[in-house]
Amino acid sequence: MRFSVVETGYDQRQVDSCLDELGIRLVRLAARAESAAGAGREFDQIRQEATHLCDFLRRRTAPAEGDLAAVRAGATAVEREAAELLAQARSELEAAREEARQVREQAYAEAVRARRDFEAALLARRRREARVEEILAGRGDTVPVDTPTAAAGLPASRVGAGAGGDSGTESAERSAA
Repeated sequence: MRFSVVETGYDQRQVDSCLDELGIRLVRLAARAESAAGAGREFDQIRQEATHLCDFLRRRTAPAEGDLAAVRAGATAVEREAAELLAQARSELEAAREEARQVREQAYAEAVRARRDFEAALLARRRREARVEEILAGRGDTVPVDTPTAAAGLPASRVGAGAGGDSGTESAERSAA
């Protein structure tokens, strides 16, 4: 006799069905035993089988009640352990969420800093580029090299600005005198 194993022991309906079947067989055997009381040898076999079935039935019902209590106690322990594991998992999940939030905030702050640095570098590059373009565009306004002044070879705009408002020729005249 085999029973399906379920979460809390054996399938109760199968066990009850088996016990009912055994009870019916015992009643039949007892009836056969009474009718065959005179048969002697058959009677002894029937009695032995009935005794064996009764013992089997007693062995199965007595521990089953004890097993049921043990199963219930085990189930309670398992439920407690499951609740503890669930609580631990929830706390670990909450800690992981908090850590993820902190990492996300830190990454965002670093991204904002990097963007500001990049924009500042880009602005500085554009300013340098504009300055280079301004210098390169002013190349054609240089004073010819054969001009007898100290400012020869410099852009004309610098010569005027560097002389304090004097023209380049006036400065050259002053230095020659």
